[in-house]
Amino acid sequence: MSLAASRRPLAAALASVLLLGTALSGPAAAHATGKPITLVLPAAVSKEASAKILLDGYPLTFPVAPLIRGGTTLVPFRAIAEALAVPVTWDAKTKTIIAVKPFPDGSKRNIQLRLGSKQALLDGRPAQLAQAPLQNSGTVLVPLSFFSTAFGAGVSWDGTQKTVAIQSPAEQVYVKAYYALSSFSQREHLNRFDSVAFGWGRIGEDGKLTLEGRDFYWPDPSGSTTPESLVADATAAGVNTQFMVFGVDGRGELSKLLGDSTLRAEAVQSIVSTATIGGFKSIALDFEGLGLTGDKLAAQKLFTRFVTELRAASKEVGLGLSLALHPLNGAFKGYDYKKLAKQSDEIVIMAYAYDGEKGPEPLDRVDEAIRLALKETDRSKLLLGISLGSENADSLRGPAGLAKRYGLKGIALWRLGAGLVDGASLAALEGTIKLRGPLKD
Repeated sequence: MSLAASRRPLAAALASVLLLGTALSGPAAAHATGKPITLVLPAAVSKEASAKILLDGYPLTFPVAPLIRGGTTLVPFRAIAEALAVPVTWDAKTKTIIAVKPFPDGSKRNIQLRLGSKQALLDGRPAQLAQAPLQNSGTVLVPLSFFSTAFGAGVSWDGTQKTVAIQSPAEQVYVKAYYALSSFSQREHLNRFDSVAFGWGRIGEDGKLTLEGRDFYWPDPSGSTTPESLVADATAAGVNTQFMVFGVDGRGELSKLLGDSTLRAEAVQSIVSTATIGGFKSIALDFEGLGLTGDKLAAQKLFTRFVTELRAASKEVGLGLSLALHPLNGAFKGYDYKKLAKQSDEIVIMAYAYDGEKGPEPLDRVDEAIRLALKETDRSKLLLGISLGSENADSLRGPAGLAKRYGLKGIALWRLGAGLVDGASLAALEGTIKLRGPLKD
């Protein structure tokens, strides 16, 4: 779709408004065979050596160190269960671990392991363990490979590094995508996401909403395909379509807006009216650069006030509200996650660009960003932002796996475009996360 300045009929109407207001292969495979896989380690490994455990390429931490006994790696059962999102219970009377995980097709996988016994139950059938679950420092440890593969995870062993690598099974989670900056070539993928934010609005240097920004603007039609038809078709397919408004405080434009009650009221009216007329279901706000210098607390209060005003106005007309925020371990401190979460439906943690998007993001920083956000709000509100400007097909499973590990609402992919979020990267992503619909050719 061309991105010129001219506008078609609805775009003209939107411009008038501005003047007036001026996002079960693994489990199924294991479930279908009913045959757990035992990971046998080299006999040369010492009786009680320790092993490093990686899940989706990032270390798992445990309250008690994993053990290698008789060639079998044993790990604290509750920690591995939580990491793989498997509900578990402990029957202290019978000293039995019961793990039951439902799958999308309505089936379940049920395993039972008893302390000191090499015989387990897998969906009610006896199964032999290489090593019996044991207790160490008050924590019950279970055979890692049996437990993991029973729930569809892939497990491999690197004897040189004494590392066990676990690949979590692909599971369907909420996925949001951003459509902006030359995304037209990937429009066939829109219906594969739970929500799509269309980056067609911007806060200009005058502190007002514009549809003719230098980077984020309302696009022209391309043949019979119009911006309005893209939104309408995606909405009809069940996608939560969001009108995204971008702003950056590079020249103080956001500070100008947030500190002026007249400009705030005008922006709120313009944003809500544009989203309503454009047929969107929600508003996505991406205000960047707040709180780099100056009074950080004052910046937080100003932004929270604007979001509260926007939330009230959008709620009146039935529009949702999504926020994209800098991570709490980043340089920008103008975002009060706790208060903002109360005024929005979801928060995208933009845990990327830590080093200028020169390569895959450091997973320890991403992990820290998630943990800090979880101290401020519930996981059901959080989406992990993943930039394809940083990640590639091989590295995607790292951040996507962390979002699954912490049980976040889902992930948000920046952004649709050739060589970014496209057919190739989505195919790679589906090794970890399943999307709503089939991959388009």
